[in-house]
Amino acid sequence: MNTIIEWLNTPAFTLFNAPTTWAEVLGFITGALCVYLVAKANIFNWPIGIANNVLWIVLFMSAGLYADSGLQIVYIILAIWGWITWATRDENSYVRPITRTAPKQWVALAAAGILATIVMYLFLEHLTNSTVPLWDSITTVISLLATWGQIYKKIESWVLWILVDIIYVPLYIYKGLTLTAILYVGFGLLCVYGLIEWRRILHAQRNSIPVNPVDSTVSTITLTPAEDLS
Repeated sequence: MNTIIEWLNTPAFTLFNAPTTWAEVLGFITGALCVYLVAKANIFNWPIGIANNVLWIVLFMSAGLYADSGLQIVYIILAIWGWITWATRDENSYVRPITRTAPKQWVALAAAGILATIVMYLFLEHLTNSTVPLWDSITTVISLLATWGQIYKKIESWVLWILVDIIYVPLYIYKGLTLTAILYVGFGLLCVYGLIEWRRILHAQRNSIPVNPVDSTVSTITLTPAEDLS
């Protein structure tokens, strides 16, 4: 195991005068594939995402981003939850449809996000040697909220992912993770694509239009306005 971790932390090549490790390279590949599969509402995004989380643990620990590293463990747990949730069908054999976030859910998410950010910042500032405790806390909390939305197929989760990607790019450049910063530029573009794609699927659901089964796990389904806000 130590040999594998050591290999993952060895430079694969140098980019912009910064060494790029194998963990960063493999994280780039699995991360991009995972986001693409989420955009297609494909359930296999979850196992690919778990592999990506393991690689990020190695990478972030070596960069001193402890909250982001610990977040990956939480992501693995959430990925298992999401995998089960996406695979669960209702009594009509329909998979979970894409929906919008209700106003009351936004209020609860905002309150939880603010509280979690304050608690995490205090923890990182006083109990760790994190070099960017505030930004580490903000990106961690937004990522968790976006993951909740992804699990329950809330279309607005893409907006949160785009926001966190915008913050991550300069943060990773500051930490010397150049390839990861470039990856998150790509993530941001894929998230825009994902938002457009999920809007297409949501429109198809509302109008009972069959969705390409190769690209999506969403079955043909008609939603009432009340269900759309659930």
